[in-house]
This record gives sequence, structure tokens and C-alpha cells, in this order.
Amino acid sequence: MRAIIVEDEHEMREALTRRIAENCPDIELVGQADKVLSAAKLVKEVKPDLVFLDVELPEGKGFDLLDITDHPVKVIFTTGSNEYAIKAFQYAAIDYLLKPFTTDELLRAVERASDSAPVQPDQVQILGGTMQGGSPDKLALHTSDKIIFTGIEDIIRCEADGNYTHFYITGKPSVLVARTLKEYDKLLFDKGFYRVHQSHLVNVKSVAEFVKTDGGYLVLTDGAKVPVSTRKKQGVLEWLEQNSV
Repeated sequence: MRAIIVEDEHEMREALTRRIAENCPDIELVGQADKVLSAAKLVKEVKPDLVFLDVELPEGKGFDLLDITDHPVKVIFTTGSNEYAIKAFQYAAIDYLLKPFTTDELLRAVERASDSAPVQPDQVQILGGTMQGGSPDKLALHTSDKIIFTGIEDIIRCEADGNYTHFYITGKPSVLVARTLKEYDKLLFDKGFYRVHQSHLVNVKSVAEFVKTDGGYLVLTDGAKVPVSTRKKQGVLEWLEQNSV
């Protein structure tokens, strides 16, 4: 992949350049920029496949670059400890590196980027809205061959499958995503979702019944029966009561 680095700190640019040269033989660095507008000109000129993109730049946010360039690129954002930014990347399914990052983290991000599609306009919209403090109503889901955008309220439940997660969505086939249920538990907790079992994350709006017999389980609006773990039963009851209004 032909790549550029967009980063306003000289030392960070040099460190990232060195680390990529030493560890990423499949990446050819073809340029650097330190501002949004200069980065846009560079993208137009060299047409990279991948952009290492800092979140905070002198002329604005890094994602502004994705709004003003029409060349399709894959992106790995680099950021400091920023809760809004990290959540935004997760909702939009865009890779990121949290500074300071290790070589292993860099290699994993590059591997994911090589298998991903260029960033889509809907991802940029989700990203921008969340970074500005908004509450996204959509989630981007990376499958093996495409990116699927779904309304969060349309997600019925999520089910763990090792390091993968199955999404069950109203009116759509199930979707398999190469991320863990733990990640989505953290991301969707404040969206009305609850991890009722080690393997199951449920949208409260999809719960039709809580059956107390046979160990306890939920009946969902699509007819699915989801077990409730014994140690979480009280928490599930309280969650259902709090969200029943």
C-alpha cells in the first residue's frame, strides 16, 4: 500500500516513519503533511491507498480531510487519550492507534487496513457527528467483503462467536463482524443494550418476555430465546424495570 502520514508534530512524524520503515515492508511511504489543506493537496497529488491521520490538526480535525477529498482512501487515525474520538472510531468502524502505541498495535492496525475497504461517506458522517459530542443513531459493521450500516435501534441482539460477533438486525440477514462482543458491550451499553449472558448482548426494545422458569431466559421480538446467566438475573430484572417506561 502507498501511504502518507498527516501529523502536525515533527517528532511523531519521524517516529512513525521510522517504525513503518522498520516493520511494515508492504507499505511505501510517499509523503507527509502537517495541516488539513496541505494534506488534501498531497492526497490529490500522490493518490495514496492509506492515510495515517492525526485527529487534532492546526486547521481543524483530521476527519475534515475526508470531507474535502474525493480520492478513496483507507485510514488509520492516530490520537491521544480522547474518549469521544475512540467511541467515534468504534461507531464508524474506522481503525485507530492510541498514542503512544506499540509496534504490535501498529502491525495489527495495518493488517486490518489492508483487508478493509476505503472509508465510506456514511462512516465519515457517523465519525464527525460523534466527535462533536453527538449521539450516533447508526453503527458501521465491517464484514469480510463490505461495510453494512444499520440503525442502532434496529439491532435486536448480538451473539459472541469466539473473537467474532453475530448481529441480528430487524428485517436483515445476520451479520458476522470480526470484533469481540466485549467491544460492543462497552460501545452500546448507554444505548439500551445489556449483556444478559457471557455470549449475548440484547437491545431492551427487542425484549418481549422474561421467562423465569428453565433457568430464566428472554423471548425477543423476533422469536429468539436468549438465556440469562444466574449471576446476572437480578441485574437484568432491574434493567428491564428501569427501561419499561
